[in-house]
Amino acid sequence: MAETPLLELRGITKRFGNLVANDHIDLDVAHGEVHALLGENGAGKSTLMNVLYGLYTPDAGDILFEGKPLHLRSPRDAIQVGIGMVHQHFMLIPVMTVTENIVLAEEPRKGVLMDYGKARETVRDISERYGLAVRPDDKIEDIGVAQQQRVEILKALYRKARILILDEPTAVLTPQEAGELFAVVKSLREQGTSIIFISHKLGEVLEIADRITVLRRGKAVGTEPAEGATEQGLAEQMVGRSVLLRVEKKPATPTDPLLTVRDLHVNDTRGLEAVRGLSMEVRSGEIVGIAGVDGNGQTELVEALTGLVSPTSGVIEIGGKDVAGGGAEASFEAGMGHIPEDRQRFGLVLDFTLSENLALREFHSPPESTIGFLWPRRMARRARTLLEEFDVRGGEPQTPARSLSGGNQQKVVIAREVSGDRRVLVASQPTRGLDVGAIEFVHRRLVEERDKGRAILLVSFELEEILSLSDRILVMYEGRIAAEHPPTVSEAQLGIDMTGGRRAATA
Repeated sequence: MAETPLLELRGITKRFGNLVANDHIDLDVAHGEVHALLGENGAGKSTLMNVLYGLYTPDAGDILFEGKPLHLRSPRDAIQVGIGMVHQHFMLIPVMTVTENIVLAEEPRKGVLMDYGKARETVRDISERYGLAVRPDDKIEDIGVAQQQRVEILKALYRKARILILDEPTAVLTPQEAGELFAVVKSLREQGTSIIFISHKLGEVLEIADRITVLRRGKAVGTEPAEGATEQGLAEQMVGRSVLLRVEKKPATPTDPLLTVRDLHVNDTRGLEAVRGLSMEVRSGEIVGIAGVDGNGQTELVEALTGLVSPTSGVIEIGGKDVAGGGAEASFEAGMGHIPEDRQRFGLVLDFTLSENLALREFHSPPESTIGFLWPRRMARRARTLLEEFDVRGGEPQTPARSLSGGNQQKVVIAREVSGDRRVLVASQPTRGLDVGAIEFVHRRLVEERDKGRAILLVSFELEEILSLSDRILVMYEGRIAAEHPPTVSEAQLGIDMTGGRRAATA
């Protein structure tokens, strides 16, 4: 007789108005299994996990835990039964220690006070038991993202999680750190913990999962063993059509420098130097990729290049014109487009219509406006053309931007930034959180813009994306360019350079 699954979801349905986010989904997770969940943006993965974690109540269907019905009214109920979740954006308190974060709200007590010594000892015990090395007395603000992720996992294990949901766990990790995480996941599996692994990276899913369930448009379209599955087959299940997983592009034929940076210094929001004497150039007809671990000055570099912050010193030339310190308008007027890393905070005005968002760069000039008056019909006409050209689905010119899926919001940003005479395009995390279909579109469009003669600076934490798209790769470490490579470089070498290995070797 087959063993009863640890977790079963039967016919889970969740509606939001007329939208059916989950449509009679069945899913089971065995004891000590890594079960991967794949799907496009809007396929229903997050909704399903929010149902499982007690954040949403399903409209129909049942949840069974060890064969018994489970009714979850809140995340506290999920935690008490043994379900833990590590969110993509960590939920830690920076000024508190590792120990304090792990035991928060479940502290061992000595009278009315927290027994810090016992808490520290407990943290050491579970970190050794599961192979998750942490320093209990370090403050969260002083440790890297890989260590913070370990703290999040230990938080769940401290609460005796038997099922662990990992949401895009490698999004901000280097290849070496991702390898360490996989070793931890395998160790957890061997000790009986079941894991639901959500990822957009098909290769890592095939490496770590025992079984894979694919969601498409709110329905589970299939569950299969990872053994024997292929990236191409999984991608086609996700989007319902053939998908090009590798970027096809001709060799670059770069000409004159369009973006030149010399001895750039930029401070972060705390007033500390984040970019330290950086120099580089991007030529017409090439894509230059910036690889690096998050927090090494990439955000501050992009903000300085696009005029969002003023550098403390240095030169930023666009087509020979120095725009350093001139603000976003100076960068734009000189011919720069910007695809920001957070499309919702910096790329769109979510309450504006698509027509208005697409006109944000051009609203002050003909044909959108004349002598200070806006012409909504002209804006709508232009928007309709761009929405069709960039295959934006789910909206018309008068649709609010917030109603689109993440992938279609990104297409709107790209449509606005590449239309018109943009000689330089800074693309920061252009496919962050997108599914394989949207990623395919964004990659193809960036290559097309390169072939038109634009200079493209690509900043991404996805090494596969950097290696696939870039004609040259610059590695950024501690605010400086630590190395330059052709796209034939190995991920291992990039990982070494991204963590300062080259500097250490030559010091």
